[in-house]
Amino acid sequence: MRLGIDASNLRGGGGVTHLAELLRAARPQAQGFSRIIIWGGRQTLAQIEERPWLVKSPQDLLDRVLPYRIFWQRFRLAKLARAAGCDVLLAPGGSIGGGFHPVITMSRNLLPFEWRELRRYGCSWLMLRALILRVTQTRAFERADGVIFLTRYARGVVTRLARVAIEKTTIISHGIGSRFARRPRAQAGIQSYSAAQPFRVLYVSIIDVYKHQWHVVEAVGKLRAAGMPLALELVGPAYPRALMRLKKALARVDPAGRFVQYTGPLPYAELPARYAGADLCLFASSCENMPNILLEAMASGLPIACSDRGPMPEVLGDAGIYFDPENADDIARALRELIASAGLRAALAEASFKRAQPLSWERCADETLGFAAAAVTARGRRAPPPGAAISKSRGG
Repeated sequence: MRLGIDASNLRGGGGVTHLAELLRAARPQAQGFSRIIIWGGRQTLAQIEERPWLVKSPQDLLDRVLPYRIFWQRFRLAKLARAAGCDVLLAPGGSIGGGFHPVITMSRNLLPFEWRELRRYGCSWLMLRALILRVTQTRAFERADGVIFLTRYARGVVTRLARVAIEKTTIISHGIGSRFARRPRAQAGIQSYSAAQPFRVLYVSIIDVYKHQWHVVEAVGKLRAAGMPLALELVGPAYPRALMRLKKALARVDPAGRFVQYTGPLPYAELPARYAGADLCLFASSCENMPNILLEAMASGLPIACSDRGPMPEVLGDAGIYFDPENADDIARALRELIASAGLRAALAEASFKRAQPLSWERCADETLGFAAAAVTARGRRAPPPGAAISKSRGG
């Protein structure tokens, strides 16, 4: 069999990282695939490692602005997939086009489906874009032969709005790169820290309206005022409106920059060292599909204080301390509880590290390609819809 991958709307960030890691770990022959063909822009394909069974096909239109990419997906993709002899198409970007079947897509962005979170953007281009995505992705999920969700929580949110049969879905979580793997270290009591050598809290995430960094700053300020020697580092790019709110909080809580540092974005390769240098990871998002940052912190052997919203309790389980991400007092309470007890930190760091161990990219790749292969089998057992193209299974 042959698998085609539509990378037309993967331009960077987590989507490209997921695809690159998946293909690096893939064993296509074990799932019945002799070849994988991937179409994308040159910048995207440059981040995919070469493999003997992988054909990378750069498309000029996919290096251009969105209307060209939509045109390519709608009018070029299916023809290319048929010409390449593909038996199934994987569209990890969440949208599909062109009428090729069977096609598997993925739910990666939950924001368009959570109205409470979407309202934070008010009347804006981002709100309009998310609403458009809600319509297009709902249609894609309903038309697809299979839909991959990253968590049970995400599947529940989306299937309340989209008419997707549960039997057409599966849950396949992301993997965690081995570069993050680091066994939990011994935990020292808070008396071992000082203003000169503070307890280091790390929050890695984009500065955005549903990430609540300003509430985290307020919480850390409360603990500092109570005499607790801790420092906060914020790492990530920024949505301008949210960055303005963060800067106001910093000016109010730590105008001299003595204990809060906003680093800005860092290359992905530098993140493991940032986790290794921290004493605790905090994650305060209220809208996630699959929180990669939480997985990275778990694999890095850190104690974790975490938002109680969305899929976070599903991912972290009982291996962390939870808080309301919109309540600075509750964030401070969770931090205080963890920081005050070296024994609790040690136990939770060990528990989260163990919980992260099964989440490999090898498992993710095997399950993803296995689900695609099953779609070919299922397609052969039922009559195709009118006008749909049927791919014949082949060995090469």
